[in-house]
Amino acid sequence: MTPVSVGGWDNRSFHLGDSMLVRLPSAAGYVPQVEKEHRLLPMLAPHLPLQIPVPLALGRPGEGFAWPWSVYRWIEGETVRSAGLADMAGFARDVARFLAALQAIDASNGPPAGAHNFHRGGDLRVYDGQSRRAMATLGAEIDGITAREIWETALASRWENTPVFVHGDIADGNLLMRDGRLAAVIDFGCSGVGDPSADLVIAWNTLDSAGRRAFRQALPLDAPAWARGRGWALWKALISLAERHHDAADAQLQRRVIAAIIADHREETVR
Repeated sequence: MTPVSVGGWDNRSFHLGDSMLVRLPSAAGYVPQVEKEHRLLPMLAPHLPLQIPVPLALGRPGEGFAWPWSVYRWIEGETVRSAGLADMAGFARDVARFLAALQAIDASNGPPAGAHNFHRGGDLRVYDGQSRRAMATLGAEIDGITAREIWETALASRWENTPVFVHGDIADGNLLMRDGRLAAVIDFGCSGVGDPSADLVIAWNTLDSAGRRAFRQALPLDAPAWARGRGWALWKALISLAERHHDAADAQLQRRVIAAIIADHREETVR
């Protein structure tokens, strides 16, 4: 079995030949996501415009491994992280089309956001203390005044509409490309039901300004939702920069993300 990096719960993944993938959760906190994916993925797949993982079998604890695990059908493709993007605006529209379809699915029987998906789609206030501590730790390394303004703007509103399905981790490592186009979305471990703003993070950590414009035009959410999306993106970038400061490449990436969030916020305030 060959280990591969394909995104995932926070897991170990093994490609079996050309047809199957085994995924094993690496910690107890990811265990609820195993059964959740087996239940949700077959229900979601018929309504989505792109491939998503197909569960084939649910493994039981044993042979020294303490948790349940999964076997999935292998999906051919290369992650955006590896492949890069030649058509940023086209990619942004493809992601928006997928999210619009996901949000249109009846979510009445879906799992509400909570600890099982690290509150993606839930109340951003759960990360208030963590975000403010990260800002304090980073000090003058970031524009703290604007960062706090962005954060407080994000906390000032809530999703008032019917809860919708949220993927929870729309990131470059979970989006597969074939022939230059988005072909599949993997890793639904952080999926849940709630506020779709948690799925907007890709606007700042992957897309450029033209891509963000195309993404926003193709996914018509209101201004408060985009403000909460900036909050989700800022939280992740802040804690990543504060906690992984020793990783120079990651630190540089998180600084770029924070700069993009700040620039977008400033543009929003003058509209």
